[in-house]
Amino acid sequence: MRRVTAGFFLVAGVVSSGVPPALSEDAVQADSALVDQASLPDALDLKGARPKADPSVLTPALDALPPPLVPLAAPPSLSLPNAPSQVRIHELRPLTLEEAIQLAEFNSPKLKAAATRVDQAKSSLRSAIAAWYPKVDLSASGLPEYFKSYSYQNPDFVPPRIVQKPTKRVINPVTGETSSTNPNTGEPFTKPVEKDGYNERYGRQWRANVSLQVSWDLINPARVPEIAAARDRFEKAGAAYLIALRDLRLEAATAYFELQEADEGVRIGQAGVKASLVSLRDARARYNAGVNTKLEVLEAETQLARDRNTLTRNLGKQDLQRRNLASLLDLPQDITPTAATPARPRGLWEPSLQESIVAAYNYREELDQLILDISINNSQANASLAAVQPVLSFVNSTTASRTEGQTNQTSLSEIDMGDYTYGVTNSTALTLNWRLFDGGRARAQYRSSKQAAEQSRFNFASTRDQIRLEVEQSFIGLRTAIQTIDTTASEVLSSKESLRLSQLRVQAGVSTQREVVNNQRDLTQAELKYAQAIREYNTSLAQLQRRTGLDALVACNAVSLPATKPEPDQQPIPIEPTPLKSACPSVATAGSTVDQTETSPVQPLW
Repeated sequence: MRRVTAGFFLVAGVVSSGVPPALSEDAVQADSALVDQASLPDALDLKGARPKADPSVLTPALDALPPPLVPLAAPPSLSLPNAPSQVRIHELRPLTLEEAIQLAEFNSPKLKAAATRVDQAKSSLRSAIAAWYPKVDLSASGLPEYFKSYSYQNPDFVPPRIVQKPTKRVINPVTGETSSTNPNTGEPFTKPVEKDGYNERYGRQWRANVSLQVSWDLINPARVPEIAAARDRFEKAGAAYLIALRDLRLEAATAYFELQEADEGVRIGQAGVKASLVSLRDARARYNAGVNTKLEVLEAETQLARDRNTLTRNLGKQDLQRRNLASLLDLPQDITPTAATPARPRGLWEPSLQESIVAAYNYREELDQLILDISINNSQANASLAAVQPVLSFVNSTTASRTEGQTNQTSLSEIDMGDYTYGVTNSTALTLNWRLFDGGRARAQYRSSKQAAEQSRFNFASTRDQIRLEVEQSFIGLRTAIQTIDTTASEVLSSKESLRLSQLRVQAGVSTQREVVNNQRDLTQAELKYAQAIREYNTSLAQLQRRTGLDALVACNAVSLPATKPEPDQQPIPIEPTPLKSACPSVATAGSTVDQTETSPVQPLW
């Protein structure tokens, strides 16, 4: 673990250009040797074909708010105010940076939507895994079904039929009734007669049919690659959630730093207006006493107008930044957040530039997503070829049916509803489906998926280069911010001293009010630039945390701008290869409570 050496009292370890320590000739040659790019490790060898995020690197999102923050939970997702009283601000709620990030993690609808997409991908994976199991289908028709029919056939096509025609009728001596039946034998007096066929038929039935089918794909070439693709999509959705979480934390921190800068701008504007009012009062008093001219009074009034205009702009910026943070945190409609702490340097970034780049290559989920894209496209390519490969299935079908009634009767009265039929059938078979020719469609889809995988490889290279550039931008921005903090702090202290001396000179009658006005304007601008430098420094730190994928900060103790201008006690050091120093005065002081002897958070990388 590297130790932080003592630096400037105001801004410790300011990084600037300088002459690096002398190196041995062998070391210079070793450092100057170009790396054979063909010998670099392959991402698939380092991360695997299906990389997973390291849960120990990124702190999980908050799943429950601390008791003090419970009233700040987000309103229901579909809530929509419809009255002015519902959106009127009733409370200004001070929040620390940590509280703002906690609220963002718990309330953010964007993060919740990302979590929902993970659940969707998980459900899709379960759906794909279901292809390994048999399918059981139950179907029923007629529970019950009432069937009634009527048909008419062309008489020319109805075949004749033989019927028994009565030949005579007799009177029954017992009953006295006329009958065509022989009273001795009980048989009718008939003879065969050929008659035309009937061309009308009637039917009426109650039907019930139940079928149970069990099918199981014993051999299905598309099953494995489709499950693999679904699994990779699930991993990709998880990586997208982590990316959303990292982006959310960066957005929340950036919005909070901008609010802190706006608060500083209001404080500086108020101080400037107060100082300008004092200067104007003194100028008028001296003018009334005949000591100075009207010009000095006008200059004091002009400066007061400028300071009031600056304060007005800063107040508007403060209101906008407060509402921007409230929107990001999805706070209740009647609450506006405020910054509970002033703008101060957050801490020390420990890793060097090279370590930060390697950490980003290891921990950025964007690279993992592209590797998963390669795997998904390869799986889709294999699945597309399965369309022209045989599928062997086991099928068992059982059917039960029952009918009551009759059909094909000459009249409805002849139908006997007591006539029923009951049957059960069962069949077991192996079925084979094999598309022998599809016009080359499967092969074309295979080539398309392989080409998409190759595109993902090129996207990986582009994203890798972009990640390095982002880390370098944040690192250089952090270095610049450190230098800016040093220069603007010196400017603030010099401006304060110049203002004090000019006020004494005016009181002694050896200077004019114009000098005080100019120095007051310089002090206001210097303090605004100092606040901006602090914001840029903290933003660069947050960007490095986001863009490297790790948290490697050593926190600052509470510090404030000293009253006197410091003097450097050592020569500036170059940025390479020495890591950045801190802009925290507390880290460089002997009485600092910051423990810098612990193991570095990035130690597992090297």
